[in-house]
Amino acid sequence: MSLEQQPDLAVVPSEGHPADPAALDLDGIPNPGLVAAIEDVDNRFIDRELSWLRFNERVLELAEDESLPLLERARFLAIFTSNLDEFFMVRVAGLKRRIATGLAVRAASGMMPLEVLEAIWQRTAELSHRHARAFHDQVIPELNQQGIELVRWSDLDRDEQKFCKRLFKDRIFPVLTPLAVDPAHPFPYISGLSLNLAVVIRNPKTEKELFARVKVPSNFDRFVALGNARFVPLEDVIGAHLGRLFPGMDVLEAHTFRVTRNEDLEVEEDDAENLLAALEKELLRRKFGPPVRLEVEESIAPSVLELLVSELDISPKEVFRVRGPLDLRGLHSIADLPRDDLKYPSFVPATHARLAEVESAAPVDVFKALRRRDVLVHHPYDSFATSVQRFIEQAAADPHVLAIKQTLYRTSGDSPIIDALIDAAEAGKQVLVLVEIKARFDEQANIRWARKLEQAGCHVVYGLVGLKTHCKLAMVVRDEPEGIRRYTHIGTGNYNPKTSRMYEDLGLLTTDETIGEDVAHLFNNLSGWSRKATYDQLLVAPDSVRAGLVEQIHAEIAHHRAGRPAGIRFKANSVVDEETIDALYLASCEGVPVELLVRGICAVRPGVPGLSDHIHVRSVLGRFLEHSRIFSFEGGGEPVAWIGSADLMHRNLDRRVEVLVRLPDASRDEVRRLLDLAFAPTTQAWVLGPDGEWKRNAGVDHLQEKLIEQQRRRRADTPR
Repeated sequence: MSLEQQPDLAVVPSEGHPADPAALDLDGIPNPGLVAAIEDVDNRFIDRELSWLRFNERVLELAEDESLPLLERARFLAIFTSNLDEFFMVRVAGLKRRIATGLAVRAASGMMPLEVLEAIWQRTAELSHRHARAFHDQVIPELNQQGIELVRWSDLDRDEQKFCKRLFKDRIFPVLTPLAVDPAHPFPYISGLSLNLAVVIRNPKTEKELFARVKVPSNFDRFVALGNARFVPLEDVIGAHLGRLFPGMDVLEAHTFRVTRNEDLEVEEDDAENLLAALEKELLRRKFGPPVRLEVEESIAPSVLELLVSELDISPKEVFRVRGPLDLRGLHSIADLPRDDLKYPSFVPATHARLAEVESAAPVDVFKALRRRDVLVHHPYDSFATSVQRFIEQAAADPHVLAIKQTLYRTSGDSPIIDALIDAAEAGKQVLVLVEIKARFDEQANIRWARKLEQAGCHVVYGLVGLKTHCKLAMVVRDEPEGIRRYTHIGTGNYNPKTSRMYEDLGLLTTDETIGEDVAHLFNNLSGWSRKATYDQLLVAPDSVRAGLVEQIHAEIAHHRAGRPAGIRFKANSVVDEETIDALYLASCEGVPVELLVRGICAVRPGVPGLSDHIHVRSVLGRFLEHSRIFSFEGGGEPVAWIGSADLMHRNLDRRVEVLVRLPDASRDEVRRLLDLAFAPTTQAWVLGPDGEWKRNAGVDHLQEKLIEQQRRRRADTPR
């Protein structure tokens, strides 16, 4: 039965039905009857874990899309693999942990954790086989046609085998450590995401069969280059020379396998002083987390698989048998091959027009430019290096700058941002850096940066106990003839020059005094004992983001009731928070049009009669990762738009410090034009149905390609 046919998904008519004018009080407060009717609707939320799998399915569809450049399709196969790895390491591991500890409460979707887990196993098996088919039946043959060959050992000619033999002898063999399994040698620990060979050998004297494990080293190329654009998996080279590892023994068989472990961190800290030590201890524990998935090649012998399942203490449902090779993250190296004809057309971010050099080659004075007008940068179309990075670098070098304050959640390994902050501190400026050392999978790197910054004389703090600091803020305090002036950057993405070329993000550079004062108070909250929960131009989680957005949704309902322009458009990575979704359902019941652009997880069921008739949800994926968050409201004819770091998820709204900034009018109009293009009927996107399934529309325009085209036109029109 389709969702449209299920009677429990419609809001039952009552005194609070949207047709009744009493559904909303005159001051914009919803009628409790209608709110209760919505909250009584069963199954009104899509399960978040299953929604995430549908997101990764959309990534896989890009790999299958024959209209995309071939090497980009290979990259999407690699992205699918790494996405799924992290999903198991964090989300599936969390489900298993809740089940094991007895905290298996029903999810908002109505499903119990075990039900979700069963559905994940089934859906993941289907997607894994589809992923393998796309690799073998579509991408590999097309690569062959383009002169790029990924072959197995049996396909190698004699010269190639000789080359691999020398490579094995000279470089690979010295690194390998075979580990036997017998009464004197317990089953070895298998590290998470490592690639391994399960080897069965026989003693020719005793005829006794034995088992050994050989780890495929991760510090070699995943695919060995043979010359002439031919590549062979590293495990094939090792497998062909196992006799060198086990001299005097008969090698009977070898099978590739891979284990995924629980790598989500659980750090309980009583105070910030103990946080570093607690986190470092937990990072060691991560390496020994329990297994949550076993991947094997479909040709594996039953006896070997039985041994692995037993020794790893894993259930048969957690075993995924696929056509090898395993671990296709290595396809990134294939996608990086110098074949521009098989990639997206080259694209170089341009300097924002208001920050561009006009008459001289000298960089624009960012502070002078911002005193003239705010700048809203849109990465990667606008260059991060010549906007945000230059803003920090010029602040570090400017003798009139007194202080720099900045949050760092993730940054690159050779970050010019870090270097600039160190230069500023060494020049005697006051530098405050809030480093979030609990940023998942970047913990170790952030600990290193925190210590390096401290050694340079920066004031380094770790935020508020119990909360991750996820907001993206930078503030420069400058002494000018008119007095002290604050220059502020508030963004949706990390201060990471490398990901800024791949992630789509927005950032506001402004001298607005009210915004500057709000950000100054927030930094004081994060570094000291002050406690300011309300701001003039900011919404700050966990205090006010959810409540502020819900209040604005209710205001749109009031505008609609009064006959004024009303409408809601959100752009986010994930929309999961039930309270916010119920507010959107309420707006839909009142007739307010709601449009959501969601890259990843979406728990909203659009198009359900009587519940979400006026809600439309779409998703855009492409060469850049859509990462910005925008919350736009028609406002009764006086539009309002916010950008910031927060997704509509419990962790963002309740357990993180997140910031949304209300955009000044000119910047607001810029993001509204962006949303106009994103939601245009001609723009290609996936559209979400009430059954939770996504279908690609017939749009002919690609959002990201249109924005690239606009950027190129602006660059051509900019005076030189």
